[in-house]
Amino acid sequence: MKTFLMQTFLNFWPPFLGTGIWVKEISPDYRYIKIEMKMRFWNKNIVGTHFGGSLYAMTDPFYMLMLLKILGKNYIVWDKSAKINFVRPGKGHVFAEFMLDKTQIEKIKDITNKQKKYEPCYTVLIKDTLGKTVAKVEKTLYIRKK
Repeated sequence: MKTFLMQTFLNFWPPFLGTGIWVKEISPDYRYIKIEMKMRFWNKNIVGTHFGGSLYAMTDPFYMLMLLKILGKNYIVWDKSAKINFVRPGKGHVFAEFMLDKTQIEKIKDITNKQKKYEPCYTVLIKDTLGKTVAKVEKTLYIRKK
């Protein structure tokens, strides 16, 4: 799927639309994705900060999606586990960026060619407009060749 179509699909996917999560950018090679979420009355909690679940939802599918697109149909890619640490209250506009470089992709291919599976862990930071970290999310994936 072309990145423009994927971006449009994700932006109008009900779980993202309902929480105010917006995909700002997907690079043509799927190695970079930028997500944002603005503070709205429907995505803030009783103390006026972003719901923790909404912050986590910003990060949920993206590394898996990126690797599915990059590695292709000869690989199985699943989210295995996740951990979120809330660093400071998330207020206003928040962002998350997902990046995979060529070295990381080659490492995945090398390890899955030698072993049956690979379970890399990726970290993504959710930041506010001042660049301060609001939350740190660690995603462990399960990858193997078909």
